[in-house]
Amino acid sequence: MEIDGGKLMVVNDRRPEALGNLRVLPDEILCDIISLLSPRDVAQLACVSSVMYIFCNEEPLWMSLCLRIASGLLEYKGSWKKTALQLDNKIQGNEATVKKPLHFDGFYSLFLYRRLYRCYTSLDGFSMDNGNVEREINLSMEDFHRNYDGKKPVLLTGVADSWPARKKWTLDQLVRDYGDTPFKISQRSSRKIKMKFKDYVSYMKIQHDEDPLYIFDEKFGEVAPGLLKDYTVPHLFEEDFFDVLNRDQRPPYRWFITGPERSGASWHVDPGLTSAWNTLLCGRKRWALYPPGKVPIGVTVHVNEEDGDVNIETPSSLQWWLDFYPLLPDEDKPLECTQLPGETIFVPSGWWHCVLNLEPSVAVTQNFVNSTNFEYVCLDMAPGYRHKGVCRAGFLALDDVKLEDVVTTCAISCTSPRDIPRKDTRRRADNACHESSGNHVANCCDVFNHDPHYNISFLSKFLDEHRDHYNSMWSSSNCIGQREMRDWLWKLWIEKPGMRDLIWKGACLAVDAGKWLECIDQICRYHKFSSPKDDEKLPVGTGSNPVYLIGDAVIKIYVEGGLECSLHSLATELHFYNLLCQLNSPLKKHVPDVLASGFIFLDNGSYTVVPWDGKVVPDVIANCNLMSENSKGDDISFGLWSKIIFDYKKPEFPASVTGNPSESKKIWPYIVTKRCKGKIFAEIRDSLSLENALDFASFLGEQLHNLHVLPLPQIANFTLANMRKELGLAPSNNLMEIDSLDSDGDAMWEIFLHSLDRRKKDVVSHLTKWGDPIPSSLIDKVIEYLPDDMKNLSSIFEGVPCSWIHSDIMDDNVYLEPQNSIDHDDHSDKVFVNGNLKNGEVQVWKSSHILDFSDLSIGDPILDVIPIHLDIFKGSKRLLKQLLSTYNRPFLNRNSQNNSTDNGVKFHRPSYRAMCYCILHEENVLGAIFSTWDELKDANSWEEIEETVWGVLNEFVYLL
Repeated sequence: MEIDGGKLMVVNDRRPEALGNLRVLPDEILCDIISLLSPRDVAQLACVSSVMYIFCNEEPLWMSLCLRIASGLLEYKGSWKKTALQLDNKIQGNEATVKKPLHFDGFYSLFLYRRLYRCYTSLDGFSMDNGNVEREINLSMEDFHRNYDGKKPVLLTGVADSWPARKKWTLDQLVRDYGDTPFKISQRSSRKIKMKFKDYVSYMKIQHDEDPLYIFDEKFGEVAPGLLKDYTVPHLFEEDFFDVLNRDQRPPYRWFITGPERSGASWHVDPGLTSAWNTLLCGRKRWALYPPGKVPIGVTVHVNEEDGDVNIETPSSLQWWLDFYPLLPDEDKPLECTQLPGETIFVPSGWWHCVLNLEPSVAVTQNFVNSTNFEYVCLDMAPGYRHKGVCRAGFLALDDVKLEDVVTTCAISCTSPRDIPRKDTRRRADNACHESSGNHVANCCDVFNHDPHYNISFLSKFLDEHRDHYNSMWSSSNCIGQREMRDWLWKLWIEKPGMRDLIWKGACLAVDAGKWLECIDQICRYHKFSSPKDDEKLPVGTGSNPVYLIGDAVIKIYVEGGLECSLHSLATELHFYNLLCQLNSPLKKHVPDVLASGFIFLDNGSYTVVPWDGKVVPDVIANCNLMSENSKGDDISFGLWSKIIFDYKKPEFPASVTGNPSESKKIWPYIVTKRCKGKIFAEIRDSLSLENALDFASFLGEQLHNLHVLPLPQIANFTLANMRKELGLAPSNNLMEIDSLDSDGDAMWEIFLHSLDRRKKDVVSHLTKWGDPIPSSLIDKVIEYLPDDMKNLSSIFEGVPCSWIHSDIMDDNVYLEPQNSIDHDDHSDKVFVNGNLKNGEVQVWKSSHILDFSDLSIGDPILDVIPIHLDIFKGSKRLLKQLLSTYNRPFLNRNSQNNSTDNGVKFHRPSYRAMCYCILHEENVLGAIFSTWDELKDANSWEEIEETVWGVLNEFVYLL
């Protein structure tokens, strides 16, 4: 009803008729459905009815549509509808206009009204006091550690008084200095969106968004290095354990932040349970904070059971302050403060916090790991999910466990709740405290009452003792990768010897260091190697298995993939070493000597070592029932051919043990090789001169040649017929199959190509799962690019035998030895140097060894070029050409091209085969490609990517 001229008028509700059958849906559901459409579809849907017109012309809707299709540089056009339609027109190649809006009466939506209110509300009228976070001036390091570090937040004044940023970091001055510099926008989009700073400031002045765009750029030091000179890390936060990592190795840790009124950071816990400091240079910010484990009302914590990935479902900062904060009783309210220019706030590890900009603001923040939170960071990285839930949600994460029993339960055992089957654990704070009983309500809600159980001893009890660090899925929410984590611990161990007690505790949480060291110690005792010294007690950071450098030996324990996978890897590696010795291959001098090998297993609490040379299967393995019926009785039950069968079945039938699982998980194969002198390529890459790098590429080409000319092994009583039976393939009419496996190259290619065909069936889902940086537009075209049947490639391999494939020649698996120093003046024109001068001399590096043959397989030789080009050469065409010129082998049969049809011409391009292998690779090889060639993210076809990355291969088709 409306009042018009003093008369009461009845206005009909137009919603039911305008929406038809859709009227049963709540407004928020309708908005969610419409947001899934394309901008053009939304524009057309607006013509259906008056109410649909209202829904389809909401600015928050068009903002989400725009951010979904935007990428690269974004320029705001005054409204999100206009911005989105112009972007969509640019993509679609059409034109559209934004007409003057229409207005309708007879429709009211509380949902839309609240959203509109949030878009246009001003925070000037809100009363914000100084809050209850303690303030300190000239805080000493001693007082900081005693009263605040790891305990509670504090607001510091005077820290930034001497910074140039105090005067230079105003919006006007930043526009003058960095107006054309693009900065990353942190917003609801999977795409990387940037805006020039001057365009962003223009947007800030005219926008009316409920959750405005927010500059939150972790790479500001690269795009605007001058900003780094305008501030220094406060002395209280200088200790940072991540400083042992190179800039490209360490996780994001510093951010340049700019946002308008109403913008901010919604509720979250900083990544990896790191601590943080944040200094405000202009504007005002309102902070709200809860201690670890106290989930704010309105927030839901999602913890994935499979990989421990943590996601937070939370309202925007503004929405929480408007809709949830007023409902809180005094005892449930968070710690609060209003941060003023020049003030620095410290947020301890694990604390929930939410930030709302009360006016346009500019700030800088950094996360850090110090001696106080180091163990918490290591715990958060550990595999599993339950401890991550408890770290963020506290007692709320304890499903089906009475709150009053939790302390007793965890003090004795934390195993029973682990058995609850669920894939995704959700913890929502709404009324959770009030649903609890007894005196625990006050303890759970009162933010000033610290939970005595939120400490590393309590939290570590929730680690899953059955999860293996090397085999468990690594959480995508971790701030650092799995290998990077081990490398970080290794570098800390070497570079900070005075803190090894603390580092050891963290390593035991993150990588179960104590268990692996006990295994290594037993292996050393059995083979009479020297015991691990203090420097040698942690595994090195490289590789997918625990690797220890003990004196002149390298000990690798096979863990990756489980026992069966590890067994095949060791057997194949020993098989390969024996072949090198028998043939006296030139490759032999570039492969480290094997000193010992065997199994270590845990039985009734004690470790036992059983040596193994790769031949007669020991009882400890025979009892696990890992041998197939077809291979029993062979001279060698495990080796290359059994590994091929295992790898072939792995995509569809994951590696598992048919015997006693609890027993088999306690058996680990191992190998001991001679330690190489020098350094791995990854450590000296940046110091090598071009000449030295070209020499290194030649070395790789020569050794690839030596590897690929090796004959495949012959194994008695194990024929292609046996293999076909194992793989479930149709029998062949080829009479040659009565001979050894290497007698029929065509059959081996058939198995190789059939394996690729299996992967092709799931390629779209795999690429979609990997996601960014693989462009979705190319994923849609991948089936069209790949062969209809991978067997169509068979003609190019006719008469060409399969080759040994290393599969893992990467920058951490190749060694270079330092040569004697040579006088620079006398020999500068005769030697390849790396440019490191010392006392007038230079050090010369000589390529020496290729490591780790546990991933050996057979197939197309081009497969070995892929990791070399992408990981070692980083896409350098010059280095790839140098490798191919010394490789000196053909990539296909010279005569096969004469028999090809027009449709099959592309099959004969080595570049096409390499691109297909990249797409079908088990690892995210495409991610490496799009990260190396950033410009290819805008490519229109796979052919374009093929030519850019692999076109060089086509110049080296027929060398023999």
